[in-house]
Formats: sequence, structure tokens, C-alpha cells
Amino acid sequence: MARNPRLQKHKQSPAPGARSHSFLIVLFPPSRDRPHCSRYFVQQRGEIPSNSRVRGFIRCPCVCVCWVVCSNCLFCFRSNRPDAMGLGSEASSSSSRLDSAPLLPHHTAEGGHLSSQPKTFANVFIAVVGAGVLGLPYTFSRTGWAAGSILLLSVALLTFYCMMLLVTCRRRLADEHPKTLTSFGDLGAAVFGAPGRLAVDTMLVLSQASFCVGYLIFISNTMAHLYPIFAPSSNVLLSPKALFIYAMLPFQLGLNSIKTLTLLAPLSIFADVVDLGAMGVVVGQDVSVWLATHPTVAAFGGPGALLYGVGVSVYAFEGVCMVLPLEAEAADKRKFGATLGLSMTFIAAMYGLFGVMGYVAFGDATRDIITTNLGSGWLSAAVQLGLCINLFFTMPVMMNPVYEVAERLLCGKQYCWWLRWVLVVAVGLAAMLVPNFTDFLALVGSSVCVLLGFVLPATFHLKVFGGEMGWHGVLSDVLLVVLGIVIAVFGTYSSLVQIFHSSSA
Repeated sequence: MARNPRLQKHKQSPAPGARSHSFLIVLFPPSRDRPHCSRYFVQQRGEIPSNSRVRGFIRCPCVCVCWVVCSNCLFCFRSNRPDAMGLGSEASSSSSRLDSAPLLPHHTAEGGHLSSQPKTFANVFIAVVGAGVLGLPYTFSRTGWAAGSILLLSVALLTFYCMMLLVTCRRRLADEHPKTLTSFGDLGAAVFGAPGRLAVDTMLVLSQASFCVGYLIFISNTMAHLYPIFAPSSNVLLSPKALFIYAMLPFQLGLNSIKTLTLLAPLSIFADVVDLGAMGVVVGQDVSVWLATHPTVAAFGGPGALLYGVGVSVYAFEGVCMVLPLEAEAADKRKFGATLGLSMTFIAAMYGLFGVMGYVAFGDATRDIITTNLGSGWLSAAVQLGLCINLFFTMPVMMNPVYEVAERLLCGKQYCWWLRWVLVVAVGLAAMLVPNFTDFLALVGSSVCVLLGFVLPATFHLKVFGGEMGWHGVLSDVLLVVLGIVIAVFGTYSSLVQIFHSSSA
């Protein structure tokens, strides 16, 4: 793109000792339908604040030129490589959620407006905690409470380790490459080029679509439990769960047809508030039921249940795609690892308590969705309806990265409503065919989430640092890749067998 002649004459020579020259750019106020129009990012930690409304020329000292995150501004500047800032459609598809960390300030000015340690802690919590926690009690009933706790803590440790592998790779490549790596997809492109980005995007699309399948399974099973108004049917496409999915589809088609989901993004905070409230209610009910009944529980289940437990645990801790944006927005990056570790420890302890209490309260009667064990009181119904509502409105947000990738590959980056409808219908049909919520969590966790969370980070780290690590470092990365592949192969097979067995039962 040719430089704007108005700006050309304002370019100044670099000061003595300066690393590069300065640019003067024009800021335009955002349009009403695109509230992020004035968000400007600059490499090397320079920035024009996103809330600026200044009309005129503003000097922006930076090493490279600005990137305008907008498609309807009068002009934009780019550096030599169009994807330098990782903010194009390819990069945006490499985030695990749309605004999954709503407490992030969304800009990285040196010395200000970055996330403090408490905000980073909260953002990690928001990025990781999701509906998968509701399947942990049933998982513990399969694995045993002790084995389930050990698996959960082990997966939490491995997830933290792999997150830090990505952070280490990004820090190394940020020193060697003239581009800012803001997402998992950017890192994949920097390490392996286009195949690396394709691998991350593929796993991301599969994981996001799978999460939405899980949402529909949860909503439909919960509604069928609360309102048994449909007669049971041996045909999975006419079962009560399927009929509730049919009833939701028109509304989901409308929500998923919205081009911009900015207004739906704050629901990620609401979703976590509802999840925490549900967990509190469930734990309270668990304690009262356990004190009254004391059912028989097992510390260790059969060895065949271990892969099942690993799959659900990996699903519950999925959030690796958000670690690079979170680290980039941390005010004190030297303490980011400690903050991340503290947050993961807190989440693991909370998950363990929730899973153990749910299992010891109901024993072998623990259901795949623990909230359906709560009974028929108004509080139980309110909790279950609240969870259904927040997952219903979260689904379009979670599907957005899928649409970005699909429209980029099939429609030349153009909005395509019929493609979105096809994908929503496909997700709905998949939800009808899977009878058990936690069985599906185990399948997704054992397949897609293991590859995304363990195999790819270790592979990237081995590629970046393989030439300078000792044999023990290389061995640890190789073992992690092998472990992830073994879990993916055998865990996926085990989960599919369990799903087919539940379908035929």
C-alpha cells in the first residue's frame, strides 16, 4: 500500500541513538457498529490507546508502523509482512474464545494499563473454568475418588508445564523475529510456517465445535430431566433430548447469524459467575446428602477407567490457547509464571473438591451431569436453568472462531450465513447422537484437547530449543509428545467404545 502523501511529509528523521524513526498517523473515532475501530497496535510495546478520540496527527514513536484493527478506516499502515501483528483473520481464529479474558485491557502500552497480578489470576480462572467441571463427579465414580484426584492434579501440572513451554517459545522468538506473537496460531506460524498455523487452527476448530456439541448435550439433557413432557423414543432423532435440540435450533440459527458478537462477549463473565454459583449449590447439597446417607465409594476404580479420567480432566483444564494473550497483557511478566501456577493450583483444588464431594454424596448413583442429582426443589431448578441459559448464549461466542476459519477457507473471508447455518445444524445433529455428556467430554479431551494442550506445545518447544537443550530437555519434550499421542490414540478409542455402548444400551 502506498503511503498517504499527507503523512509522507511528516515523517521525521531518527534522533541520534534511536533504534528507528517515528511516524505520525491519523486516528479516527470508531463507528457505532464497530466499537473497536480505533484500536491501534504498535510493535515493540508502543501503542496508541484504544479509547483515544483525538482528531488530527499524533506522534507514535515505534520500531515498526501501526496496524489498524479495522476494515472501514480511511487507511492503514502495515509493516513489511501483512501478518506482522498477528491480528488478521488467520490470527484471530487462533484464540480459544471470543474475549475469553474480558478483564484484559486489550492494549499493551509500556508502563500502563496492563493486567496486574490479581487481574491475571482472574483472567486465567475465566479462561480455564467451564462446563466441564460438571462432569467431574461422574468421572470420579468411574475412576475412584483417589485415582480421580491424582489424575486431576497430574493433568493440571502437565497443562501448566505446557503453557509455560509456549510462553518460553514466544519470548525466544519475540527477540529473533520482527513480529509480535499474540496467539497460539501466530506461534505455530513462526515455528513451522503455514503448516504450523493450519495445525493450530484445525485443532481449534475441532475443539470449539466440540465444546458447542457438549453445550447442546448438557442443555437438552437438563431440560429433558426438568420437563419430561416428551415420550421416550428408541429413535435418537426423536428422543426427548433431540426434540429439545430441534426447539433450540431456530434461535441458535438466528444468534449465530449475527456478524459481530461484541455484545455477547461479556456473557463469558456471567457464565463463570453462574458456574461458581452452581458449584457452590452442588457442594452444599453434596454435604447434606453425604451426612444423611454415607453411600459406599471406592478409592480406585478399574484400570480401564484411567483413560476416561484423563480425557475428562484434560477437557476441564483446556485453556492453553489463551496463555499467550494473557502473558502479553501481564504487567509484570517475570511473575506471570508464578501467577499462572497459583491460579492453576487453585482451580485444581476447586475441581478436586467438587469432584470428590459429588461422588461421595451419591456414590454409584452419580449421574453424568451432577446437577441432575440435586432433586426437584426450586433452588436446584434455578441452578440448572441458569446453567442452560448461559450455555445457550455462550454457544454463538464459542462458534465464532469456527466461522472465521470456515469463511476464510470456503468463502474468501466473506460473511456467509448459509455456511454458518450448516455448521450449527451439524453441531446439533452430533449432539443428538451422543447420549452421555461426560462420555463426550472424555472423547474431546482424549483427542483434540490432548493434541492442542500437550503435543503441539512440546513439539514447538522441541523445534525452537532442540539445538541448544541437553539430552534431558530433548527427552522430556519427546516423552511428552509420545505420551500425548498414546493418550490420544487409546483414549479416543476407549471413549468411542463407551459412547457406542451407551447408545446401544
